[in-house]
Amino acid sequence: MTKILRAAAIISLALLPLRAQAQKAARASLSPAGRPGTSITIRGNALDSVGGPLADMPVRLRDARAGKIVDSQSTDKTGLFEFRSVEPGSYIVEIVGPDKTVLAASQLLSVNAGDEASAVVKLPFKILPFAGVLGHSAQSAAVITAAAGASQVLAVKALASATPSSTSVR
Repeated sequence: MTKILRAAAIISLALLPLRAQAQKAARASLSPAGRPGTSITIRGNALDSVGGPLADMPVRLRDARAGKIVDSQSTDKTGLFEFRSVEPGSYIVEIVGPDKTVLAASQLLSVNAGDEASAVVKLPFKILPFAGVLGHSAQSAAVITAAAGASQVLAVKALASATPSSTSVR
């Protein structure tokens, strides 16, 4: 009887590493990304500065915690994109230029298992390189105001400009 108990104890000790490996594999198969109904879809629109769709524009999904690119694709003809089978986490959608620089980014998207997230990524309003160089006419003011309104600028703070007459010493 003692020999049988010793043999059973030796066999149990020999099988402990195998049991630990089996438990580890079982836990890994239950991770959120592996469970049914836990995949995440992030979809949205890529827009230019006045709200028009950006067709065939490269967008990429960045993991906000790790800083790594998770996926990249191009928008369709209507500016829509969709990233499927994403793991739970925090992400940012970026519009990327031809030289791989980030032109615009979405707000932070924190998604949980089974969620669907939506993002709108809009290019910022750009000021023309020589705006105001040729003078400040009513026509240029009207153009700037119309462009600001189209890009949904809500408020502007006017600053006093220094002119030669206001800065001269008397």
